[in-house]
Amino acid sequence: QVQFVESGGAWVQPGGSLTLSCTASNATLSRYNLAWWRQPPGTRRDRVAVMYITGGPDYDHSVNGRFTISRDDDNNKLYLRMNTLRPEDTATYYCNTYAGTQPWGQGTRVTVSS
Repeated sequence: QVQFVESGGAWVQPGGSLTLSCTASNATLSRYNLAWWRQPPGTRRDRVAVMYITGGPDYDHSVNGRFTISRDDDNNKLYLRMNTLRPEDTATYYCNTYAGTQPWGQGTRVTVSS
């Protein structure tokens, strides 16, 4: 099973930017379609960005144009660049496969508020 460790979360003011990182172990990430997921307080976890093995990325409409997902398969890393952050982006962010089939890490907390 893949082990994911997320980092980079922080408190940021609306309009700010953050880059999240995900490091994977026990697997070769190039074999997987990967995704960033987020879970706002009191709600379910949803997928917001996908990076496929082949082909381009895909984004939920709520983050399209503001977030950029990227992967570094040589170093088993996944990234999420988040620009123009909004209060509704406040959530714990997780990386996993597209289907969320691997064990979940602890996530990294992003808080957007003034």
